[in-house]
Amino acid sequence: MARKRVTYRPSKSGSVMGGVVGVIFVLIGLFVVIPSFSMTGGFGAIFGVLWTIIAGVIAGTNFYQAFGKGYIGPEIHIEEEGGAEHAQDAAAPGDTQARLTELRALYDQRLITQEEYEQKRKEILEEL
Repeated sequence: MARKRVTYRPSKSGSVMGGVVGVIFVLIGLFVVIPSFSMTGGFGAIFGVLWTIIAGVIAGTNFYQAFGKGYIGPEIHIEEEGGAEHAQDAAAPGDTQARLTELRALYDQRLITQEEYEQKRKEILEEL
């Protein structure tokens, strides 16, 4: 039995909300925790600084998930280990020809744009 890899990416709105909450906790750290705990001395100041740093990391991570360059959206991918090799082996030349013919028919019927046609055609040919 092949092992499977699962990848999950949180939703954009959830990540933005997490980022906003993180910023609120950074502000609490800067204006409440650090001043209050610094007066106690010793580990109080360290706690305040750690609180603020951790809140900043949480905010930054959430905003990166929301607005990062590679953001795709909420999805779950389940892939078999080594799945790319199996997919290429399974694609027969007749299957590729049928896929290209079907793709061309969709383009001729104006159901897809030229950009979509070219992109998908390139993907199909790369599988060879």
